[in-house]
Amino acid sequence: MDRREFLQLLVIGYTYGFLKPTLAQESVDYKLNPFGNLRLIHITDTHSQLSPVFFREPNFNIGVGANKNQPPHIVGDSFLKHYSIDSQLLKYAFTSKNFNKLAKIYGKFGGYAYLNTVINDLRMAANGNSLLLDGGDTWQGSGLSLFEKGKDMVEASNILGVDIMTGHWEYTYGEKILRENIDAFNGEFVAQNVKLTEEAIFDEVESYDGDYFHKPYTIKIINNIRIAVIGQSFPYTPIANPRYFVSNLTFGIRQNELQELINKIKQNENVSLIILLSHNGVDVDKKMAREVSGLDIILGGHTHDVLPKPVIVSNSNSKTLVINSGCNGKFISVLDLDVRKNGFEYQYKLLPILSDFIKPSPSMSQHINKVSKPYQRELSEVVGESNMDLYRRGTFNGSFDQLICDAMVNVLGSDISLSPGFRWGPSVLANQKITMGDIYSQTAITYPNTYRREFTGETIKNILEDVADNLFNPDPYMQQGGDMVRTTGLSYTITPTKPIGSRISNLRDKKGKLIESHKKYMVSGWASVNQIEEGKPIWEITKEYLKNIKFYEPNSLKQPKIIGESDNIGIET
Repeated sequence: MDRREFLQLLVIGYTYGFLKPTLAQESVDYKLNPFGNLRLIHITDTHSQLSPVFFREPNFNIGVGANKNQPPHIVGDSFLKHYSIDSQLLKYAFTSKNFNKLAKIYGKFGGYAYLNTVINDLRMAANGNSLLLDGGDTWQGSGLSLFEKGKDMVEASNILGVDIMTGHWEYTYGEKILRENIDAFNGEFVAQNVKLTEEAIFDEVESYDGDYFHKPYTIKIINNIRIAVIGQSFPYTPIANPRYFVSNLTFGIRQNELQELINKIKQNENVSLIILLSHNGVDVDKKMAREVSGLDIILGGHTHDVLPKPVIVSNSNSKTLVINSGCNGKFISVLDLDVRKNGFEYQYKLLPILSDFIKPSPSMSQHINKVSKPYQRELSEVVGESNMDLYRRGTFNGSFDQLICDAMVNVLGSDISLSPGFRWGPSVLANQKITMGDIYSQTAITYPNTYRREFTGETIKNILEDVADNLFNPDPYMQQGGDMVRTTGLSYTITPTKPIGSRISNLRDKKGKLIESHKKYMVSGWASVNQIEEGKPIWEITKEYLKNIKFYEPNSLKQPKIIGESDNIGIET
């Protein structure tokens, strides 16, 4: 009996009363009985992971200001206590505790063939009275999607039946490819906060309703309920990613314009429900819910955070449910609503998608097999192994990022390497084969070239300070997502509560010597947002390093020293 058969037997045994009630915690009910008159199904940040993956949740998720020790900035035992979780299966889904051991028991998450099966069942149970909403970061993130320029995922989204989506990394293919992908998408792509520049308007670049690049919102009628869904793409796309990909577009949070749009919808559209389909990140969504009136629900993405329960945010005029659905196809949010004239009641479930519990969809499996076949040989090439679980997600260094940084230092011959704190990228278990597909799933961007140049110590410190302020600025509107820049050949102390310019201290090189402000150091990196680099793509550098050493065996995972956070339940070491 294999693991899939064993797990399915557990589910059957509990369903028919053959197993003790305690084993109910080891099953997942994917056939949820509907509640009320409308079902909203939400996924986000799948990052083109068509096949099931391992994904380790963070043990560092530090919140600051009013968000310190508040969801989503809770990890490990504190997370389990906050949400009253004692199931081993859910511990595996929601935290990093015993990740390797539990991964070998419960297997991988997600995969579009398995998402498709669950979503079809959820929609069927709701008698068609449902909407499937996708928060974006869907058409980028794998080697396959890089080669296909997202077209593999557009078709997967169509098969899945996505009704509405918004975006972020979708823009990094450039405006031409983005338009082609949206034209091929059967659903609607909405964003109220993406507009044309004045030059683009003058040049008569194609737009929607004046200066909008996308339709700002859409109206759906489900079960005689009029629903407005407003889009909110990632506000800082031209800052977090190269500006030249979106030269005709302007972004931003646009809170005042959002309020005006909500007021207009309320006045003219006779809707019972207003939803923001957001790619802001949880902390930004929470602030927006406090400051903008009239939003009933925010279905959010970008920060890859897991919220087993909605965060309820109240202001003087309204109450808003804030929901986030994790990443990499690991979860589906199911929000059942009983919408009435004067409001709604709800039931919510965040479903972990364990592929060994689920039969794959034949139509989606056929698509995946067809589209991946031309690249199968390249993506399945084995390039090495490691004695450490390789993962990325976490406020500070991840082990896969450390591998990438070590590769740059060794192959490019630098003293120090810097790697972006991207949050996407599945995990690879210790002693499993590392394939080129695994490397691409950490590096598959359209600006992957490496660089090697001299930086002064002052420049290095300024880079760390700038990224730290992006993470730890107490105003969520000043945070742009992502985690701390990853480093090799460098150690430092960080005090998150200090202001910009004074968070980073005790900066030392690999020999333990203090970094000197005016001294020059050879630094390597990749994913430059300010200029087009000429070095080899980062996946080639990482492949070369692994091919040479064959087995990646670091002594430990290097993390900075953190000051003043002894009471922070967003840290579990």
